[in-house]
Amino acid sequence: MRTFRRVTGGAVLLALLVSACGPGAGSQSPSPSVAPTAVPTAAPTAAPSEAANSLASTLIFGGPPECPQRPFCLLGLEQTYGLHFKDFKPLDVGGPITVEALANNEIQVALLFSSDPTISARNFVMLADDMGLQRADNIVPVVNAQLVSDYPVVAGLLNRISAELTQDVLVELNRQSTVEHADASDIATDWLAAGDLLADADPGAGADAPQIVVGKTNFYEQDILSELYAQILEADGFTVVRQDASGSREVVFPALEAGDIDILPEYAATALEFVNGGAGQATADATETTDLLRTALEPMGLTALDPAPATDQNAIVVTQDLSDQYGLTKISDLGQPAP
Repeated sequence: MRTFRRVTGGAVLLALLVSACGPGAGSQSPSPSVAPTAVPTAAPTAAPSEAANSLASTLIFGGPPECPQRPFCLLGLEQTYGLHFKDFKPLDVGGPITVEALANNEIQVALLFSSDPTISARNFVMLADDMGLQRADNIVPVVNAQLVSDYPVVAGLLNRISAELTQDVLVELNRQSTVEHADASDIATDWLAAGDLLADADPGAGADAPQIVVGKTNFYEQDILSELYAQILEADGFTVVRQDASGSREVVFPALEAGDIDILPEYAATALEFVNGGAGQATADATETTDLLRTALEPMGLTALDPAPATDQNAIVVTQDLSDQYGLTKISDLGQPAP
């Protein structure tokens, strides 16, 4: 599952925050920040003889060092798809080492992330999760419930962002950051203008409201998302403070509960499984998972707004050459008989 990533040792709320932990894309340390969830069992494991003679059994899988023990990585691929690979190569967490290993055929199957612009830039193929292993890690704002109760326009503005945030849009915004090295503020400004999302702004809507603290963890995607939230609120007259946050939900969520952070870009399934202690409630359905997250957040004085179509979750990736050679378009295709 998707958790915060590529976080530096910066502090949030002065001395309260610690360095990040948690698997995800980028080149950061992969130690977990979310309790492990139950292993998916949506499909029976293949018989040993069948698994031993599959295409997967001839391929090397590369991913984060903890991947063999993760229910949405190798463990899930075995349980849900019956896939057993020739070997596993521990690499970085969806970062440049994994990308280069795949491009150089040191591995043939890689764990990257669905919002990573590298996938299209390198002409890789993201295999469809046809048996529903991954859960709905759609982008979703987690916000202070009292704030949206007092100022309903806040929910309306953030939901407007989410409605326009498709997968292609998120990948392109990330590309501008990672490839063009554009500033997150400029990326957000240009996108909001191009979509005419500020055309009906009401500068008086938030004029009398207290300042709103928009949190972000320190990696490029969160920088962009928090800027989108901040700028659309500022256009409606709200005073916004941007707050760097630790990647650890053990720190960020208490800050949200305490009201030190009012809004945080989150990922529906991973946030749910953190809040519910890894109860395994998250599903592949974004609406259902967000509804469950909303219920779980209620005792904390928080709520979740509408999920965006865009996700940032585990992606199983192969090269275009391998896809063409074996007709690979979905993860289950890796279970075809070995050549």
